[in-house]
Amino acid sequence: MRAFASLLLLGLICGVLFLGCDSFPSKEVWALTHFKEAIYEDPHMVLSDWNSLDSDPCAWSGVTCALTRDHVIKINISSSSIRGFLVPDLGDLTFLQELILHGNRLLGILPKELGSLKYLTILDLGLNELTGPIPPELGNLTNVVKINLQSNGLSGKLPPELGNLGYLKELYLDRNKLQGTVPAGGNKGITSSDSNVHGMYSSNLTGLCRSSQLRVADLSYNFFVGSIPKCLEYLPRTSFQGNCLQKQDPKQRPADMCVGAPPSKGHPAVNPKHKPTKDVPKHPDTSKPAWLLALEVVTGTMVCSLVLVAVVTGLQKCNSKSSIIIPWKKSGTEKDHTTIYIDSEMLKDVVRFNRQDLEVACEDFSNIIGSSPDSLVYKGNMKGGPEIAVISLCIKEEHWTGYLELYFQREVTDLSRLTHENTGKLLGYCSESTPFTRMLVFEYASNGTLYEHLHYGEGCQLSWTRRMKIVIGIARGLKYLHMELEPPFTISELNSSAVYLTDDFLPKLVDFESWKTIIARSEKNSGSIGSQGAICVLPNSMEARHLDVQGNVYAFGVLLLEIISGRPPYCKDKGCLVDWAKDYLELPDVMPHVVDPELKHFSCDDLKVLCDVVNLCIHPEPTKRPSMQEVYTMLESQIDTSVSLELKASSLAWAELALSS
Repeated sequence: MRAFASLLLLGLICGVLFLGCDSFPSKEVWALTHFKEAIYEDPHMVLSDWNSLDSDPCAWSGVTCALTRDHVIKINISSSSIRGFLVPDLGDLTFLQELILHGNRLLGILPKELGSLKYLTILDLGLNELTGPIPPELGNLTNVVKINLQSNGLSGKLPPELGNLGYLKELYLDRNKLQGTVPAGGNKGITSSDSNVHGMYSSNLTGLCRSSQLRVADLSYNFFVGSIPKCLEYLPRTSFQGNCLQKQDPKQRPADMCVGAPPSKGHPAVNPKHKPTKDVPKHPDTSKPAWLLALEVVTGTMVCSLVLVAVVTGLQKCNSKSSIIIPWKKSGTEKDHTTIYIDSEMLKDVVRFNRQDLEVACEDFSNIIGSSPDSLVYKGNMKGGPEIAVISLCIKEEHWTGYLELYFQREVTDLSRLTHENTGKLLGYCSESTPFTRMLVFEYASNGTLYEHLHYGEGCQLSWTRRMKIVIGIARGLKYLHMELEPPFTISELNSSAVYLTDDFLPKLVDFESWKTIIARSEKNSGSIGSQGAICVLPNSMEARHLDVQGNVYAFGVLLLEIISGRPPYCKDKGCLVDWAKDYLELPDVMPHVVDPELKHFSCDDLKVLCDVVNLCIHPEPTKRPSMQEVYTMLESQIDTSVSLELKASSLAWAELALSS
């Protein structure tokens, strides 16, 4: 009977868990999904298993659910270097008890919606890059025990509503840019001098004196002015050092650092010894002489003019940088928007081109040399400058959000880092609102793409020796991107279309397909991207854009096969190139069948080395693939790039030798 009861109880528990899984609130899943979409750098791939198609997030990294698996109760993603924004949708995690995102690189403001998390006990967003004010709505977190916002860039005044947090025991606000006085008692005219003992306060206080449970508080290294409230004098002096407080303390900021700290504009203290204002006699109203009235009019006009000039100048600066509005929802109301702050210094070292100048250079944008559903590529000639390739993003302005602007700036910044002979040189960018324009400007490589030479009837120009030089050049470029840059840079779609050739057939890697990353973000597409020539090699995670080094190594192996064989990486008739070539790669007798029929001469020794490298690069286990340093060393040391083999029988090689001399 006991065994039967135990089985019945077990079945009941399983049934509850099963029902709980099926009834997981969709708004909580969407809140987590939107948070992931707002993260644009995830170097440690901690969010890689956050799948928006999965209706049960309880197994996602950093997410903890209730025992009944029907609500998210904890998010803990600490010290993971994720970079992005806190979305207002986090306020929809109604049953969340702990939000711990300490030690990351989060930007933007604190969403006021966090104040709706009534069950939250721990809010830890310390050691990030958050800016803007602390929203007074955090005063609604009536169950919170610990708030850690230290080491950010928060500014503005400390909201007195934090005094409503009756269970708050730990408050860390150090190393920010907070200003004003420390709110002891608030809007009822009570000052810090009215509260003499911690824990004994009037019911109309709204400042920190109401926080009777507060045991630890650190407000150091801000710009607070005034004095330390008496109700907080039990805290160690180190909790207030590095501010602009009146107390003569050598550990306060020097006076010259406090000049910018604005004076408090709070309610004046009421001194019972002073008589009311109405008892103070007023001076009788006297008439003013005409000259004095004229002087006041002239002075007032001058002041108004100066103020108007200052306002116009300020508006121009704000329009040119500061912040942008992100539409979190499709509604156009102001309530559905929030302000994020874009780093205006991000593109300071990159040349910004004028659209009109690019239009002239590209012959009214009529000289189109490439196109895709996502972008157009124009060729142009800058007056007195180099030939250029201009890539223009095809997207409507109404679909362009604040996030996409941030991704665009990030792409420009990343591409501007590339300064190697085997990588395309970014000359600058164009960003204008009327008409809406987002463009990248590259130095033009006049010989087209490697894809065109291999697959459009010009493969005869690519002798074996020339192909070997191109292979080594590509390997050298990838070694630079992977091994010599920090953080590493990867090509989003590494294939023959991403390799441009100069007049002397020097290969240059150009990441034109990075646009697809941006557009995929706008469409909330978290799946893989497929296109002719890349379907076999792309990583499945959009977040791996700059991290999938092993994916680039695999793609390089496929590209080697494409260069050797002259076949595209994928075609409907013959399938994937890798599957076709596997039958030949490891058998020396049939290995020559891989070689492009266009080639009349090739080196068997070189072919053996190339096939060995291909096998290493396309290993099914990413961790067992070689680094590009190892690949480059193998190729550079074992491949013969001299033309001695072809000099005997190929007039093309003679021409090539003359060209390179």
